[in-house]
Amino acid sequence: MSLIKKFQVTFDCAEPRRVARFWCEVLGYESPSPKGFATWDEYDRSQPVEDRGSWSACIDPSGVGPRLFFQRVPEGKVVKNRVHLDVRVGTGLVGEERLATLEAECTRLLALGAVRVQLLYDGTDSCIVMQDIEGNEFCVD
Repeated sequence: MSLIKKFQVTFDCAEPRRVARFWCEVLGYESPSPKGFATWDEYDRSQPVEDRGSWSACIDPSGVGPRLFFQRVPEGKVVKNRVHLDVRVGTGLVGEERLATLEAECTRLLALGAVRVQLLYDGTDSCIVMQDIEGNEFCVD
């Protein structure tokens, strides 16, 4: 029996290219153009008007992390995510050192359009709950 080792995380969203650009900046990912096209704009021009901008994707340039896929859906987000990403910047750190590292990353992400929701800190372990540019929750961990 073969185990699946590669997976993709899919986001439902209103503006796939905008959300993909945000996550590329957060994770250091890239958003290559669809196969056969030099740019995303060229790809979109080849599609029917109603399908333009309906999806986007980004990949880890090292090939280690999962591909992220973004698809346009008609409905807006109405409840908390059942699945979310943890942006792991404080692995192995504890206490004030961990907190300072998380706060620095939070500051960087705020400049990209993220929203800070809540700091969870018990004196040793910590994470910061945030939202991306369309309100999807994630943690800086």
